Amino acid sequence: MPGFIDVAAESEIPDPGSLLAEVDDRLVVVVHAADHWYALDDVCTHDGGPLSDGAIDPSKPSIACPRHGAEFDLRNGAALTMPATKPTIAHEIKVEGGRVLVRLCGD
Repeated sequence: MPGFIDVAAESEIPDPGSLLAEVDDRLVVVVHAADHWYALDDVCTHDGGPLSDGAIDPSKPSIACPRHGAEFDLRNGAALTMPATKPTIAHEIKVEGGRVLVRLCGD
């Protein structure tokens, strides 16, 4: 399994906020919400929309696809609302020394 990849400075992503990052040729949305950090594939499993353009709800915590409103759990990528029925992939994330690091998980 590949190691953690540095994707951003902690200060670059407001709370709440997100950043689109390329990690080993894969697009990942990095989310900072309610003082927690998350990383998901930047793809809605309903129609491939970019989650990085979606609204974040720190109280759930979730992110919504801007195309049709499908919501995904930031903690594990689970599809929370229709029209999505399949999860997106969640990745490991950590903050060290003011840097945000992501390690890709399986497909």
